[in-house]
Amino acid sequence: MALTFDAGSGNEGVASILRTLEAQHVPASFFLTGQFVDAFPASARAIASRYPVGNHTYTHPDLTTLSSSRVRSEIRSAATRIKAVTGQDPRPWFRFPFGAVDARTISLVNAECYVPFRWTVDTLGWKGTSSGQSVSTVVSRVTSAARTGEIVLMHVGAHPTDHSTLDADALPRMIGELRARGYTFATLAAVIGPAP
Repeated sequence: MALTFDAGSGNEGVASILRTLEAQHVPASFFLTGQFVDAFPASARAIASRYPVGNHTYTHPDLTTLSSSRVRSEIRSAATRIKAVTGQDPRPWFRFPFGAVDARTISLVNAECYVPFRWTVDTLGWKGTSSGQSVSTVVSRVTSAARTGEIVLMHVGAHPTDHSTLDADALPRMIGELRARGYTFATLAAVIGPAP
């Protein structure tokens, strides 16, 4: 299965996530917004020095509500910033903000030489403790949905009001429980192979 992390607002969980992944020898994939890269260049470089990064647009808008030229601008400006700051080209990895997608936006993303990746389970850690989530609910959502080929959606930032970092906090336990069930981990590159 693939562990994936979206980086769009804060970086509060980055150090913990990177420590856990390194200590557990677990690969992962990250999707960065251009704004995240601009606001947290050291975090973006730390992520990209160890793991593949993908494009998550520049400002994280719902692309289905934008004109085609604005969609292209979001994709291209994010790619420019990601490359400039991390030295890594985010192609071919792309994730739609909010998972909001339609045939037009898929076509536009594909025309920019990206493969969009959704997820099979969202931890809901981003909802924070103020919405009733906890480390246990995050782990339970992932382990109860566990299957071969699973793509887990997590986030690197903290909840904006309660400041919880549930995905980062749950990660060690999640990895342990999934390994105990016989699962191994892969980057998204293992799913589609190397970029052309």
